[in-house]
Amino acid sequence: MLSLAAPMINRGRFSLFAQSSATYSTRTLDLVQRSTVIDMLGLLTLDYRKFSTWETDPDRFGHADYLRLKNSGITALHPAVGYTSGDIYSESLKDISRWNAFIAARPTQFLHIGSTADFERAKALGKIGIVIGQQNSEHFRTLEDVDRFYALGQRVSQLTYRGNKIGGGSSDQRDAGLTEYGAAIVNRMNQAGMAVDISHCSDRTTLDAIEASARPVLVTHSNCRKLVPNSSRCKTDEAIRRMAAKGGVMGVTMVRSFVSAAGPATIETVLDHIDHIRSLVGVEHAGIGSDVDLDGRDLPAHSPRRFDLDGMDYSKKIFDLTESLVRRNYSSQSIELILGGNFKRALSGMWLS
Repeated sequence: MLSLAAPMINRGRFSLFAQSSATYSTRTLDLVQRSTVIDMLGLLTLDYRKFSTWETDPDRFGHADYLRLKNSGITALHPAVGYTSGDIYSESLKDISRWNAFIAARPTQFLHIGSTADFERAKALGKIGIVIGQQNSEHFRTLEDVDRFYALGQRVSQLTYRGNKIGGGSSDQRDAGLTEYGAAIVNRMNQAGMAVDISHCSDRTTLDAIEASARPVLVTHSNCRKLVPNSSRCKTDEAIRRMAAKGGVMGVTMVRSFVSAAGPATIETVLDHIDHIRSLVGVEHAGIGSDVDLDGRDLPAHSPRRFDLDGMDYSKKIFDLTESLVRRNYSSQSIELILGGNFKRALSGMWLS
């Protein structure tokens, strides 16, 4: 799987990354290699100037850029962004059109994920799968817009980033619920085969959307409020239970403020959230939604606010997460589910193909 040399260190442990002393067990390497790894909020880069360059001139995305993504162990990404100002319909349309053009220009490296079978196609072909989505559904001006954007390739839509005519956002002062129009949008998304994402929804909208949906509902990127009580962006135990009862999956993030309320925040703290989901509703409802690229969010380095985990090299996040799951005695089957099997199963209940 990896293009880099992986010399044996001792006792079956391997070093994979240049300029890194980190080593991984043969079990970790085997699990990442055979798993379909899905990051349901993963980004090519948080350097939007660089990404804009790649979009306008795909040839600027070089072989080294592709190898870095490939060597991360990730099979497929959902690189959704949320447009919250200006002409949101036009911006969302341009975003999806640019993604389609980028994927079409790099056919040996990327594959548009339009069905669950495409995850295995991407894995078998050695390509990076792209799940096209949006983090704000304000571009659905009418019910017909759901079908229009589905036809363009959108497969996931987060209902709210902040409050909109669909429902409330997690950062809103008032905990608004799903509106009548929002319920109609959820129903149309179910009919079209577009996954409903409630990651940024307010508590009431979260519960209302789960209730309104005839299909499973995703939390692509959030953590457990039980462990981070001061974060309205993290989900309550009630929401996690209801999501799981509907067949949904929650992608655990690696953003510091959603991982720990205070004090240390490490990959092991991330595992505490997976442990909590497993204890609460079962391992079948935990996944990855890292909400970060391969470089982290603490740029520039002098920024006073910290977003990244302590000691974290995000280019190795899949291997570090897997190694931690191994240390915590998760079974190989459970680890494969967390790495991507759970999201693939849930999406098969949402997508129509």
